[in-house]
Amino acid sequence: MNVQLTLTFLILGATIFAFVTNKIRADLVAIVSLLAFVIMDILTPSEALAGFSNSVVLMIAGLFVVGAGILRTGLAGMAGQLLLKWSGNSELKLFVLLLIIVGSVGAFMSNTGTVALMMPIVVSIAISMKVSPSKFLLPLSYVASLSGLMTLIASPTNLIVSQLLVDRGYNKLGFFEVTPIGIVGMIAGISYLVLVRNILLPKDQNRTQTNEGYKLSPKKIIKQYDLNNRLFKISVPEESPIIETSLAELKLPAKYMLCMMKIHRKSQEGINLLPMTYQEMAGPTSVIHAKDELYVQGEIEDIRRFVEDYHLEMQGLVEGEADELVSKHLGIAEVLLTPNSSFINETVSSLGFREKYNLNIIGINRKGGYKLQDMVSHKLKFGDAILVQGAWDEILLLARETQDVVVVGQPKEHASVAAATGKAGIAGIIMLFMIILMAFEVFPAVISVMIGAVLMILTGCLRNMEDAYSNMNFESIVLVAAMLPMATALEKTGGMTILSDGIINALGGFGPYGVLIGVYILTAIFGQFISNTATAVLFAPIAMSAAIAMEVSPTTFMIAVAVAASMAFATPIASPTNALVMTAGGYKFMDFVRIGVPLQLVMFIVMMIAIPFFFPF
Repeated sequence: MNVQLTLTFLILGATIFAFVTNKIRADLVAIVSLLAFVIMDILTPSEALAGFSNSVVLMIAGLFVVGAGILRTGLAGMAGQLLLKWSGNSELKLFVLLLIIVGSVGAFMSNTGTVALMMPIVVSIAISMKVSPSKFLLPLSYVASLSGLMTLIASPTNLIVSQLLVDRGYNKLGFFEVTPIGIVGMIAGISYLVLVRNILLPKDQNRTQTNEGYKLSPKKIIKQYDLNNRLFKISVPEESPIIETSLAELKLPAKYMLCMMKIHRKSQEGINLLPMTYQEMAGPTSVIHAKDELYVQGEIEDIRRFVEDYHLEMQGLVEGEADELVSKHLGIAEVLLTPNSSFINETVSSLGFREKYNLNIIGINRKGGYKLQDMVSHKLKFGDAILVQGAWDEILLLARETQDVVVVGQPKEHASVAAATGKAGIAGIIMLFMIILMAFEVFPAVISVMIGAVLMILTGCLRNMEDAYSNMNFESIVLVAAMLPMATALEKTGGMTILSDGIINALGGFGPYGVLIGVYILTAIFGQFISNTATAVLFAPIAMSAAIAMEVSPTTFMIAVAVAASMAFATPIASPTNALVMTAGGYKFMDFVRIGVPLQLVMFIVMMIAIPFFFPF
């Protein structure tokens, strides 16, 4: 055994050990192992970095964006509610139905795409049922891997072995030729997961990285502060004395105990062929114009005094206050005073909050008591929570720029959700369009995914590019990219050939069936540590040579390689889908071992019966 081969196995062993102990982040372990291959002169820098330009990695990044658009627009929640309706709130029925849907969707697109698209739906369902998403996400990944056996295009491993058959002069695999194997695998896999779901799957709610910020959504804050029935719309006639007066001059909080939230006015730009209106955040420098519509919050008696004093026209109480206070550009958030805040012992009026931060203070929460009137005279105390309203960008700026307050919840998340409201149908069309492009192979899969991601941004399903980048799980992306060159190192040093030849020589005496078992086991073992695509590329030629040497059908061995490479259950790096759910589900390395290894054994037994049955030697 040469030095480079020995070093390769040592690095591989150390990497596996680091993953198992879970003391260091998985992506850092992958990068360290990648650097070790370069330092030991096993891989060139270009070979080591090739994973970062791999189409699978780019596709994962794009699918994070598509998945975020599905979540932001509410499409995930709508799909989840539909599934809940079908399941009749039975967790078992929901579990089985969800896995069947995943298997069906995965038959026509990549397992990575299936998981990325279904993850937001699954998390939404779990949260609504008050069940840990970790009970669903790992089965989601496993069934998505099994769905790769349903059709020719469902997994790249199928395409690889089919192409090798063509290259060697045999017939290629038909579109549904692998489907019988896929159906058998799906039934066995789902049955196993149903049996172990309450035994082996994690149940701890705290392990999942569900976003606690959603619990403090703007609509819930409005309900908590009892802001409903306090927002009124007032129009400004042309004869009103308030015209050309700034809000600073009006002093609404001090004089009327009112807060002007926003102003709707006609656009003065361009040629107005159609009446165009826009809304602006009401600030100290805002000037009232004729025909403006003012959104003012306060008690009805104070509103009437204001209307009478300035000869305004009352339009009435605004229904659906949450929809008026929260939009693509405007929102609300609760902020807490820090112990050393300069706001403590200051009154709202003395703070000049609107002037400094361009935000309105519309409520104070003091030990569960809500103050919505005469706030300007109240001195703020440590522990107070202030409800602020204004542009999302200003709220985000407040969260970053000041040490005086801490913004509660996730304003960036809520801003994104608000921006995408009402666009669930658009997100659904984009998702369907992407699936069609992938199913009919109009473009390479990665291009189809990138088209879907870009459309999510251009149509407003995501606010902007920053929103898209913030929804990419870079830990998973880096993990997959850094592990892909592992296959190159094993191939260059001859490690794969030594191991495969050893098993074939050891089991050749048992005939084709013995060699088939050896090829399957070796492919499945290495498939736990390198990509299924790389595994199929390396083992398909070996299996082909073995079949030809024994004068048996190469198709049987090709199917075995494709199946074994797809059975990526025992480690989080075995498949991009496992890496995707690892972070979202809060899983540890040993979770995959505890649940995945028995599934590997079950599928091995099932497939060693099914493959020779459907594809005789």
